[in-house]
Amino acid sequence: MGFPDIRMRRLRSGPHIRSMVQETRLSIDNLVMPVFICEGEKVTVPIKSMPGINRYSIDLAIEECRKITQLGIHSVLLFGIPSKKGNHVGTDRNGIIPRAIKAIKAALPDLYVITDVCNCEYTEHGHCGIVVNGTVDNDATLEILAKQAVLHAQSGCDMVAPSDMMDGRVGVIRKALDTKGFSEIPIMSYAVKYASAFYGPFREAADCAPKFGDRKAYQMNPANTREALREAELDIEEGADIIMVKPALSYLDIVNQIKSKYTIPVAAYNVSGEYSMIKAAAANGWINEDAVVMEMLLSMKRAGADIIVSYHAQRAAELLQ
Repeated sequence: MGFPDIRMRRLRSGPHIRSMVQETRLSIDNLVMPVFICEGEKVTVPIKSMPGINRYSIDLAIEECRKITQLGIHSVLLFGIPSKKGNHVGTDRNGIIPRAIKAIKAALPDLYVITDVCNCEYTEHGHCGIVVNGTVDNDATLEILAKQAVLHAQSGCDMVAPSDMMDGRVGVIRKALDTKGFSEIPIMSYAVKYASAFYGPFREAADCAPKFGDRKAYQMNPANTREALREAELDIEEGADIIMVKPALSYLDIVNQIKSKYTIPVAAYNVSGEYSMIKAAAANGWINEDAVVMEMLLSMKRAGADIIVSYHAQRAAELLQ
């Protein structure tokens, strides 16, 4: 049976019927807002390549997090920018992120605080691990990452999110957390993180552009799919609780394949370059910003993302009210 007996437009004829048969729904509960934290007091530093996004000193980060919670967003992902850099800065008990976690959780105990676990923001060279003879040393980096994750847990975070792409780091972090009494802290692994050109604005925001070379030796080749599935499987075996795909928009096929193959929750990171492209096009009057943002986020949910980390999260929450 086909046309004229079947008419697909019958279920599109008005807003009520369209809503009733809608297959995918985006919720504020799906959203995580990234927050960049810097040293100082009463400091707000606009990020030029990411209009509307700022670095905040801890005191103002608390107020920003308060605004985020008032919009109904339950979770933030923290990135720290220290005043001094070095291989072990990320494991300093008095470092920017441990202090930020404690202050934010004291002011907003119900806010779910996720922390980035990596070394790129903390090192002079901007790479995600310990550099030995001009190369990022995978195994030497694992100890640093484990210490960083434990320190974040001791400071009161709710989840750690290793983004470094070192082999074996999920297992090492899981063991370290469990050994120190933090078996309840979940790991959201950046298991599938591509060596993407979409990260440019983030590198300004987090002051983490590599000072030499690139990250292609440890982040994934954008051409590869099977490798992504293998990365996800290995991290699941090591104890990851959530698998992240980054970037999101150009890798929705990867989000979908991981969601289809595994039962673990999947996160998608709507990265800085994706954000900035929309802001630039909207500033030129070429697109309807709100409509494009919601369509883009819905596409990530439709592809299978349970969690969406996005710089658009606050505006999306306003639109979802």
